[in-house]
Amino acid sequence: MIPASAIVPYDPRTSRRSLFEALLAARRKHGGKIPALVDADERVLNYDTLVTGALALGRALKRGTRDGECVGVMLPTGAAATVAIFAVSAYGRVPTMINFTSGAANILSALKTAQVTQIITAHRFINLAKLEELERTLGKAVTLVYLEEVREGLTLLDKAVAAAGSLMPALVASRPDPDSLAVVLFTSGTEGAPKGVALSHVNILANIGQILAHIGFVPEDVMFNALPVFHCFGLTGGTFLPLFAGFKVVSHPTPLQPKEILKRIKAHGATILISTDTFIGQYARAADEDDLRSVRLLVCGAERVREETRAFVRKKCGIQILEGYGVTEASPVIAINQPDANHSGTVGRMVTQVEAKLEPVEGIPGAGRLKVRGPNVMLGYILPDAPGVIAPPPEGWHDTGDVASLDDEGFLAIRGRLKRFAKIGGETVSLAVVENIAAALWPDHAHAAVTAPDPRKGEQIVLVTDASEAARPSLLAWAQHHGVSELAVPRRVMIVASIPLLATGKTDYVAVQKMATETAAEN
Repeated sequence: MIPASAIVPYDPRTSRRSLFEALLAARRKHGGKIPALVDADERVLNYDTLVTGALALGRALKRGTRDGECVGVMLPTGAAATVAIFAVSAYGRVPTMINFTSGAANILSALKTAQVTQIITAHRFINLAKLEELERTLGKAVTLVYLEEVREGLTLLDKAVAAAGSLMPALVASRPDPDSLAVVLFTSGTEGAPKGVALSHVNILANIGQILAHIGFVPEDVMFNALPVFHCFGLTGGTFLPLFAGFKVVSHPTPLQPKEILKRIKAHGATILISTDTFIGQYARAADEDDLRSVRLLVCGAERVREETRAFVRKKCGIQILEGYGVTEASPVIAINQPDANHSGTVGRMVTQVEAKLEPVEGIPGAGRLKVRGPNVMLGYILPDAPGVIAPPPEGWHDTGDVASLDDEGFLAIRGRLKRFAKIGGETVSLAVVENIAAALWPDHAHAAVTAPDPRKGEQIVLVTDASEAARPSLLAWAQHHGVSELAVPRRVMIVASIPLLATGKTDYVAVQKMATETAAEN
């Protein structure tokens, strides 16, 4: 049990610095020789190594760019990405995280939106990830800067400046306004061209302070993070949080290697694991009895945690999942369950300093459209039709687009995305409920519910599933037996080999919708 003293009261003063200054502060507090990050090849970087490496690399990378310019970072989770992010930030440039799984068209759109002219990447990564075709496409639009070549080209002056800067950072590092742009991430582009999410230094550091005031960590903790740094959960929660809080993070370049991930979690005695419902389900199924024995905090976000996943992980691994909720626009954490206050079916209480309001939604009683405001809420969007321009949220309120409810104890429950509700015969039906029915019947399979036009009822629900035995009569019988409205029973069941996923493990509903639409057209 972690003592209550591990909780760090929220102090807004700690967010009044830049990301690089926060790294320097962590080094001063915890010690330069303290191991900070373990890479996939088991290379260990301490705080001194991170700072010196960032200053040397950043000095070389800043050539050809200007102060405040967005510089693309296209690297997997690990030491190279972490050093590159701090290298760009240390000299007043803005690391702009590139989702290399989103396809060339979305990436090119994102680059144009953020006015990126250079992308930092690595030959080794391109080769291992088999991204040569993407590399050729991007190379026609921007300059690709390869870490291997930059390292080889470091001059004695670069190294000398880095060494001096490590001792006296104020001599070389920039000191940007804490309220200025620190990082740009992108929405998935599922509703059109990707939008840039502009986060300030204060936004990110405030969110880390909010998390530390919500959940207790100790210096002996070891976090394991395999989530991508182009996703805010992997960047803030899996990279910045442990580094700034002073406990070690073991990084892994992909969440898609269950056996290797389990082996490394066990070898390092990881006490904290952040993941998603999809990935933790895979890890638990692949795990031997003691592979996850060291884990004391398992925090899942980015998608809803299914009850089947929660029960399976608890039974097989003896671990309670702490479900949380966040959005990129909130840096990202808005709410998290806590070890001593873990309510299944909710995402926990909201972190400190976050205001929330629920606006009524027709046809959905007892819940509302969730809007949030706080120090962690973004500077604004950078929209494709106004490249480089930050459009702030109205009066600081961000509309999450999620339908939620709050109980008397302050626990937040997410009912689903507003766009994930269907109108059937004039009634509002949650597509999440449809997926829950399928998950209850076939818990070892993946399911996604989408809508299609219906000439009589306006819309009909289509269940896309990889359960070969799935059939509408079974769904109807379950609904009748459990008192669920028959409107939540899909009109059509479509069986596929696999459900498309995004890199974060979320269901790719755009791809699912396309599959369902194409099949309907063929019929």
